[in-house]
Amino acid sequence: MLRKTALITGASGGIGLDLAVLAARDGFDCVLIARNEKKLIELKHVLEKRYQIKAYTFAADLSQPDSVSHVLSYLEEHELTIDLLFNNAGFATSGRFAEIDPSEDINSIHVNVVALTELTKRLVPGMIDRGFGRILNVASVAAFMPGPYMSVYYATKAYVLSFSEALASELDGSGVTVTCLCPGPTDTNFFDRAQITLPFKSMPSHLVAFAGYRGTLKGKRVVVPGASNRAMVTFAKFLPRRLLTEVTGRIQNPDQQQQETPEEEAAFSS
Repeated sequence: MLRKTALITGASGGIGLDLAVLAARDGFDCVLIARNEKKLIELKHVLEKRYQIKAYTFAADLSQPDSVSHVLSYLEEHELTIDLLFNNAGFATSGRFAEIDPSEDINSIHVNVVALTELTKRLVPGMIDRGFGRILNVASVAAFMPGPYMSVYYATKAYVLSFSEALASELDGSGVTVTCLCPGPTDTNFFDRAQITLPFKSMPSHLVAFAGYRGTLKGKRVVVPGASNRAMVTFAKFLPRRLLTEVTGRIQNPDQQQQETPEEEAAFSS
């Protein structure tokens, strides 16, 4: 039998790297996509040596409009058929919407929404024809609420959740499933890049990846890892929308974060 192949975006670190390890461990060949070519090549060597699979690397900046076309050309050139698609790449901007560099917000939308949608759009028909496919779209608990001071990020993740659930319904019975992973704060470089200081502990990325990976193989539609995160999502559904927005905004207000002393931050994280 031909070995199945998984494509992972944002594979150079964090949840994406952990998803690649899980797929390779189970015998899937891997197509690793990220901006950092050096890290991709290092991961390729590790996966091939440890799990005796074939790994392919393609450095791509998914914030660029033509990036998905280049990825698809690479797949065609190497005659690769994708059976598992892990749309993991994503990043956030934080601060007051009016003050954030417009290009940063647009780039975030391209990565979080446009590239995810285009990759799915281009790969799903083949999965349907073959009668098998697994898609994992990484969203966030942010998908369930508005997020002042991270307004674009929260909105993109709401899109990912809605899109994933709707597509999963469309594909019911086709042999192709769509899973949306909605983690809470996760121990990756995500928050460093967004210049956000968390007042609480984050979940290890390998636990988040495992929950999403297992849910994907089982064909679950939505996976929220962690009891506290599931409680937060449930709470968000019942709290009045305006109040929920005010609470989220107070937590993420950059002025509020700057006012906290190191002692206060330590108290939050202990």
